[in-house]
Amino acid sequence: MPQGANPLTESICAEIVEGGPMAFARFMALALYHPEFGYYEKDTDQVGRRGDFVTSVSVGAVFGQLLAFRFAKWLGAIDGPVRIAEAGAHDGSLAGDILEWLAANDEPLFERLTYSIAEPSVKRRSWQAKRLAKFAGQVEWHDSPADAPEIRGVIFSNELLDAFPSHRIGWDAAKRDWFEWAVGCRDGEFRWEPIDIDGAAWRSLLPAWPSELLDVLPDQYTTELSPQANAWWRTAADKLAAGKLIALDYGHGPNDWPAANQPDGTVRGYRGQKLVDDVLANPGEQDLTAHANFGLAKRAGESVGLQTEQFTTQERFLNGTFAEMLKTAPALGQAIDVRQLQTLTHPAHMGRPFRVLVQSR
Repeated sequence: MPQGANPLTESICAEIVEGGPMAFARFMALALYHPEFGYYEKDTDQVGRRGDFVTSVSVGAVFGQLLAFRFAKWLGAIDGPVRIAEAGAHDGSLAGDILEWLAANDEPLFERLTYSIAEPSVKRRSWQAKRLAKFAGQVEWHDSPADAPEIRGVIFSNELLDAFPSHRIGWDAAKRDWFEWAVGCRDGEFRWEPIDIDGAAWRSLLPAWPSELLDVLPDQYTTELSPQANAWWRTAADKLAAGKLIALDYGHGPNDWPAANQPDGTVRGYRGQKLVDDVLANPGEQDLTAHANFGLAKRAGESVGLQTEQFTTQERFLNGTFAEMLKTAPALGQAIDVRQLQTLTHPAHMGRPFRVLVQSR
């Protein structure tokens, strides 16, 4: 190993030496979620203008306030005890914004509400518990949606689907078949290596694209598939007894994948507010993402009986929510920080790249 190599690099290389090239999904899982060295396990401030990336939550409280208003409308149609279930709650900031708005503006709903967080990380649970201490009596934690009770209410995620480990796959034009880009290691440095594994889990997610489309795909055209994200969505859909399942994220829609303008795929690394040149370098030291696949999520939800109510941009979803707030509760609407809303809905920033999928039962 070269001097200064981080311990996660050493660990991943050792696994590759022993078992051969590693699926990128495994590499991404270790880089982000390794219990000791993973990026999301670090105590450093990763989110916000001083961190590695900006999220809708880090813009300010308006995102949570608008979600709380929308959720309250949905929950109001359900009698008795209700739940909001969040997955990917990070440090609990969004949960705090939602609960604070509901406590201040809809006390009858707040009193019959339980807030559930699906969180497998002990460290992240501690961050969330600290942020949500004032709501301790109404917040519960589960390792995953599968461990939670049935939900009558809202299940949601914000910028979670893009953080699920993804397989990076390429098109072999000569063979007219897909292969997998795996990660090799030589002399302590990672590199891409094509492999072909029959029966790989990601193959079951490939749509039956027409031959006319496959005919024009360039050789080694690359995209991503995440069986783990798809399984998560299906599990969440199964848990929804009544209410809504919603995800907000950036990603492909049902009709824009494969994307002609992304021939090298959508895996990206971020550090210090900038794209990194090499997503394989310095695992654990930079954020890794790949576009959410809303078409596959939509199909997974519908396969277990959910109805797709809406697929739109964050711009339209938040502006529509704000317009309804101004119409039905003008005082609440006037309290919204319009500058924050403009940041969240600007077409060139978060407004159009971020999509919103809403399904219901």
